[in-house]
Order: sequence, then C-alpha cells, then structure tokens
Amino acid sequence: MNNKRIYYFIFIFTVVFLSLSCVSAAQRLTPPQYSMQLRISDIEKLIQDSPTTAIQAIEVFKARYTMIDTSQQQDLDSMFQKASERLVEQTKEAIAQKEWKRARSLYRSVSILGLSNQISGVTESELLLSQAQDYLSQNRNLEAFLAFVQASQAGAIIHADTAYPFFTRALELKLRPLALFVYHLALQNDTRVTESEKLYLQSRDSTADMIRGVATVLVDRGIRIEKGRSYADRVLGSAFFIDRSGLLITNYHVIASEVDPEYNGVSRMYIRMGDSSSPRIPAKVIGWDPIMDLAVIKAEVMPDYVFSVIGTDVAQVGDKVYAIGSPAGLEKTVTSGIISALNRRLLQLGDVIQLDAAVNHGNSGGPVVNEQGNLLGVVFAGVEQFQGINFAVPVQRLVSALPALLSGGQVERPWLGLVLGEERDSVGIIYVAPNTPAYEQNIPVERKIVRLNGKTVEAPQGMRISYLQDQLLSCQPGELASLMTDDGKRWLFTLTNRPLKPLKDAIKLDTKERLTAPLFGMILSPGFGSHLSPQYQIKKIMRGSIADESGLSENDPLSIHGFVVDEKKGFAYMDISIKKRKMGYLEVMMRLYGGIEISDTL
Repeated sequence: MNNKRIYYFIFIFTVVFLSLSCVSAAQRLTPPQYSMQLRISDIEKLIQDSPTTAIQAIEVFKARYTMIDTSQQQDLDSMFQKASERLVEQTKEAIAQKEWKRARSLYRSVSILGLSNQISGVTESELLLSQAQDYLSQNRNLEAFLAFVQASQAGAIIHADTAYPFFTRALELKLRPLALFVYHLALQNDTRVTESEKLYLQSRDSTADMIRGVATVLVDRGIRIEKGRSYADRVLGSAFFIDRSGLLITNYHVIASEVDPEYNGVSRMYIRMGDSSSPRIPAKVIGWDPIMDLAVIKAEVMPDYVFSVIGTDVAQVGDKVYAIGSPAGLEKTVTSGIISALNRRLLQLGDVIQLDAAVNHGNSGGPVVNEQGNLLGVVFAGVEQFQGINFAVPVQRLVSALPALLSGGQVERPWLGLVLGEERDSVGIIYVAPNTPAYEQNIPVERKIVRLNGKTVEAPQGMRISYLQDQLLSCQPGELASLMTDDGKRWLFTLTNRPLKPLKDAIKLDTKERLTAPLFGMILSPGFGSHLSPQYQIKKIMRGSIADESGLSENDPLSIHGFVVDEKKGFAYMDISIKKRKMGYLEVMMRLYGGIEISDTL
C-alpha cells in the first residue's frame, strides 16, 4: 500500500513538474503585453481629425476583444461607417485645395476601403498628372517631371498635347534622357517635334560633360584626438546635380553629422566644383533618407551640367558603366566596369546594383552612368577586403524617394511590423514586432501573405519580399493598408512610421525565445526541461537563414544558455545546446551569430 502511494505521488509530481516546465517555456514564447488601451468612447473622438487612426482602433478592438455584444458591434459598425465617410470628405477637400501629396495619400486609403467610386472622375494617376501640370506652371520643374513620370507609370492616358509642354521644358533644361522618355511616350508622330530636336534626342552626353555635373562634398567636423594626437575630422564624398537651382544627390552617410540628433560635435558642409584649389561653397541639407542612404543637398551655384534622373534605360547585367566621383579627394575621377549583378539585398528595403568599377572612400554619393550617358544609380558602398565588389542604389529607387526628399526633412517610411521569410512558393510571416499595427491586431505567425493592398504576390523566387516592400513603399505612414493571408482573412491596418532600426525596440521588449525567428531564422515551440532551464523544439527553419546554414533542422530539441545583443556593433549571438537530428541526436554546443539590422521586414 505504501509503495502504491509512493508511486502515485511520484506520478503526480512528474506530471505537475512537466506541466510547469511546459508552461514556463510557453510563457517565454508568449508575446509581450499590448501597449494600446482601447475604449469605444475614445475611438469615436478620433473620427473627425484622424479617420484612418479610428479605423485601425476599430480593427484592433475587434481583434482583441472577441466577446463583443450586439450593442458594441453596432457601435463599431457605425463608427467605421462614419470614419469612412470622413475619409472621403477629407480626400475631396485636399483635391479642391490642390494639396496633391495629401490628396493622393487619402485617395489610396479610400481605395483600400473600396470607396474610390464616391470621388467621381478621379483616379490616382489623374491626380498625379494634375499635380505635374500644376507644378510645371509654377516652374517647379523637377517635381513636375517626377509626377509626370509617376502618372505615366500609374496608367494615366497622356495625349500629345499634354506631353508636349513637358517635352519642351526638358529640351530647354537640356535633360535629353527625360525629353527622350516623353517623346517615346506620346510624341513620336507629333509634327511639332523638329528634325533637329530628333537628332538631339539620338545624341548622347559625353563623359566630359557629365564630369562638370559632379561635385566633391566636404563635411568638416573639427578636430578629433586619438592617442594624444589631433587630426582633422572630415568626411569626403561625392554628389551630382539634378536641378539648375543647385540641388544635388549624395549619400545620407556622407552628410549624417549635419542632421543626426545623436551627433554632438561640430559639422559644416561644403561642396567643391573643381580641384583642391577651387573655392568651398557652403551647402545645406534639404532632405535625407537613412534607410535608403540618400540625401538631397543644396548649394547656391548654377551648375554647368545637370543629370536627368528620368530616362529610358534599365540596368542589365553585363552593361558597361562608369562611376564618377572623388575617391580619396581626387576630384572628377572616372572609373569603368560592368554591372556584375542585380537585386542584391544590402539595404533594409529593396535591392541594389552590384558593379565592379573601382570605388573607394570619397566615391559615395557619386553617379553611375552607362555608355549612353544615362544615370543608372548612386554609389553607396564597397567591400574593402575584395576588389571589384561595389554597390549602387538603383536610379528607380532614387526616383521613388525624390518627392519625399524634396519635401524636406527626414523621409518617413511605412511600417506594419512584420518580419518575413521566403519559402519555395510563398512569403510567410515569421515574427511580429511588439507595439506595431500588425501586432496590435494579433496577426498570427506562420501565416502566408497572399495579397497586399489588393495585389497578388507575383514575383520570381528570391524577389518576393522586395516585391512586397515596393508595394508598401508607395504608401505613407498614416494610410490604410490591407493584407490577405492564406486562411482567406483580410486584415486592415493603419501604417505607422518605420523605425530606423526595426528590431531595436523589439529586442528590449521581447523574449530571446521569440527573437530567434528574426535574428537566426528559426521558430521555437515549447519542449520539456526544468523551470530554470526550459527546453524547446525547433518548429520551423527558414531556408538560407543562420539556423539553416548551421545545420539545424525542424524538431531538433535545444536549450538556450546565453543570449547577447550588441547594438553598437549591430549583431547578436546565442549559445545553445542542441541534439541534432541529422547527427543521430548527438548533443552539441553551438554559438549562433546574427545581425540585428535585417532586411526582410515589412
């Protein structure tokens, strides 16, 4: 009898112990608490001034509180209707007042709700075309050209009479690639285009011409002292003119000390048009985009040559290219090479061009052009340890960023809060960052994205995440976005401002067990183990991730013994003991390293 009692107590103790262990592991995999506290009365107050925020709050309320009574549901439906109507009103007001940027942003949100038919006779492409014509009449040439090209890409019907003023202005400003673009778009059969103009369109700008449109950027940061010695602290870079008013393009990292609130030292920026004997011309920053590493600066100077950011050429692997800049301060240096590869994922968003033209310190911000003299990209990085591995931001990404850069200040990018993983035939959600629009609505991990803003994910393998990012980049923070997952559910979000380091807050708020997904590419599930040292099982491994390259596989049991994040150096590492299934469950100790500035985010 006593033995039976002993066995009984041992059995009960074992069950309770294992249950507690599982709960402990499960708790560590549970997302942090919500940051947003909601009451229906608070939502109603948002409708008048911020209907998109009200709609987000309604969606969050529905997702968070599943036990909603009939009265509450009616209140939520009524508020959703009022917010939608208010959004339509705001759009009409913005169009009437010619607030083009705001009008287009609001119109996109209205379209997400399926209410664009309530704004009669207007499409986004027509808004862009109206904006272009308005800006052209105000001599805001660069902004007009950008809006015109965006309108054509958005499907606007552009007749010869509409296109001709843009063509003549491009000729007047000697922007041959732009004039050629407009000509091919709508003027090939137009008798107003003269033979001499056609001959000009067939010509090309020489390298000697383009050199005159490139400047050296100097950022004087005073004196730095190292090991008891003082050195001149300055940053050298390159820039090129894109407008007769003295606007130039360069890299953000070249001018960062001018605008970075965390920089406390001296910073004075100049450009130099010629060699070291040329005078320094003071310059100022107009707009900057740290995520794309781009910036627009302005100097009071009339350039001899202006680069057209709009053309007809698309970069192809094998194309011969030239990089122009000031490597090591040697002004007007031209190097040649070819495009080695496209679609390299080096920035947080989108992809970049790889080229083998020689690039060194001081080339950053300089133009990359092809043999026809058309701009293809902006130099931004190279791999110092290897020759001929250098990178440029594609001109298409520059064109998409320019309207925001020209508006002034730091460019704001939209953010849902998702970390994605690409699979053989789909893109899945592997992590949802705390305190983000997606997180507030309980969007589940491991769901696959089918559509974003009504568009199906149609891109080759390896480019699907870039495709989704491009779809979202056309939006602004504060707009509505819709997402459909593979379970058929449609999610409605209001986009927020993307942080410069998307995982920075997540690392502070979330558990290391959940962070294994974005940092190392593996999703964990609870396993057995002690309360102080819980065990986990690998539920999913993302192809090509750190975990995959380290030989880990699904269903491998593991324990985490150490987890360190170094924000300054931008990496994290985790010490684990794991029984690898591929090695007959032989237990090994491993250290996994991962970068915290990841690119597969949305």
